[in-house]
Amino acid sequence: MTVTHRSGAVVLVLGASLGAGVLAGFTPAAALAGPLAPLALLVAGIAALCCATASAAAPATTGHLHVRAQLGPWPARITAAARLTSAAGVGAAVAHAVAATAAPQHRLPLALALLACVTALGGRWPARATRLLTGFVVVALLLVVVVCLAVAPPANPVVLGAELGIEGVMGAASVLFLVFTGYERITEAGDPALAGPLRRFAAPAGVLLSLLLAAALWFALRHQLGDARLALSRAPLRDALLVADGGWLLPVLGLAALAAGVQVLVFVLAGARRALAGLVESGDLPKVRGRWTPHLAASGLALVAVLALTPTQALAVGACASLFHGCFTSAATRVMLQDDGGGAARAACLGLGLSVLLAMGAPADALAVVGAALALGTGLLGYAAHTGAKRAAARADSAPESRDDGVLRPR
Repeated sequence: MTVTHRSGAVVLVLGASLGAGVLAGFTPAAALAGPLAPLALLVAGIAALCCATASAAAPATTGHLHVRAQLGPWPARITAAARLTSAAGVGAAVAHAVAATAAPQHRLPLALALLACVTALGGRWPARATRLLTGFVVVALLLVVVVCLAVAPPANPVVLGAELGIEGVMGAASVLFLVFTGYERITEAGDPALAGPLRRFAAPAGVLLSLLLAAALWFALRHQLGDARLALSRAPLRDALLVADGGWLLPVLGLAALAAGVQVLVFVLAGARRALAGLVESGDLPKVRGRWTPHLAASGLALVAVLALTPTQALAVGACASLFHGCFTSAATRVMLQDDGGGAARAACLGLGLSVLLAMGAPADALAVVGAALALGTGLLGYAAHTGAKRAAARADSAPESRDDGVLRPR
């Protein structure tokens, strides 16, 4: 996918951001923060903006290789484990959210079918399709906003009875961080056309546009559903349209959800494939045969998450793992720019701090799952690297010597 203009790069970021966060992220955010969800969205947006600015200043490579070059092998392995955990959680969350929005009566079969279709694409996705589908998705979401705000909400709304505080805001912000992670589509793509000023402009610009669209959606959904109903909804956009007598727009919303889901899943699986390729390149994983092996492995991670996690759990796990990934990549960028006092270095510092705070504020069950996945993944990668190094040394020691001009030399 080749992009040479600012608008095209911003569309790539926006298309990769319109997934589980905007389709289903407002439900757990309303449950955790209630009317303070806009504050949580703003905090998440600031954290993502800082991480995007820092990532845009880093080399156009995977987060694992960037961290390895600046911080060493073990932080890099944690970063890779976070990327793969994030891909599994986000992939499952997107599949669940799209299915719940498009056909809630067949949620699990449609989620599995969507994952299978994206796997069959093999990562091939033209830039023109991204532009067309992203435009269609944005128009559909804006129609949802207009319909919801144009109709008066029902009388006697249900009141959210939970006590709200800073912990709820931080938890909601950790989940809503998933709205903005599309900037990684260009910061880790490794495409020379997306380097330099183009990437430094498009990554934060895409985050800001995602923030504006998400804020409009939240106000429209809360206007129709209220905090309590929004906190209980499995498909908030669909439910808000039904309450606003906008059932005529449901087919359009369903198609937009499918279009958004396909795009985001292509991006998520591509990120997991790049992470696996980087692990092979650095020697943390053995070389594998077959072009489809990394792609099927990435899809397998998402499939396990679809079957093992509920939609809300998958959303929280994907967001929490993305925050841990942002922690390490921002730290690596700050080390790389240690002699530079510019805006990118300051953004890396702030992104690192906010990512740590939001990750620690994630829901307890998601934090436990991510912690276990990071420990297991890092340990397995370390063991694989150690075993591979021992085998390489053994092969070198056992290699026969060759005679050249009467001198013995190791082969």
